[in-house]
Amino acid sequence: MPEQENTPFRTATVTRTTKETEIRVTLSLDGRGISSVNTGVVFFDHMLTNFSRHSGLDLSIECKGDLDVDDHHTIEDIAIVLGKAITDALGDKQGIQRYGWSIIPMDEALARCALDLGGRSYCVFNAEFNRPVIQGFSTEMVKHFFVSLAESMKANIHLSILEGENTHHKIEALFKSFAYALKAAVAVTGSGIPSTKGKL
Repeated sequence: MPEQENTPFRTATVTRTTKETEIRVTLSLDGRGISSVNTGVVFFDHMLTNFSRHSGLDLSIECKGDLDVDDHHTIEDIAIVLGKAITDALGDKQGIQRYGWSIIPMDEALARCALDLGGRSYCVFNAEFNRPVIQGFSTEMVKHFFVSLAESMKANIHLSILEGENTHHKIEALFKSFAYALKAAVAVTGSGIPSTKGKL
């Protein structure tokens, strides 16, 4: 199980070590989009760097994974640790907007994301890709990353490609759309818990 270290409010450091991966994630929800990402999967590094830049989260990810097997464990386990770090940084979620959504174009591609940090895990993903692999990143893992992230974050994540042909453009648009949706959802816009239940 991931272990959290003591860190200030709206920041978190989470580590996780298994026989397949060794991961450390540090983030700040109120950052400037500064990142240092080293997963061993070049295209995945590019996507996570874009995610940090466009979400405004400061993000550090270090991972040593069994890439001699394939990229599955690395990508899945980073989603687990990243989701835990985001959840830990949110604390009791006092005053957050809770919901976020965005529609992001990238050339011919158009991606949509809607997000709810309401404490329930669910992922709806609608996208198809023409290329099976980009620089060591299996495109089938895009869906699995967001499904694993939704479970770890206890969030609803709905992602769709509305238009597009180029696989790189579609995947990057999905990550950027998620970034802007998350940026809105974690923003502190009020006080109290944004739920009639009184708890998220």
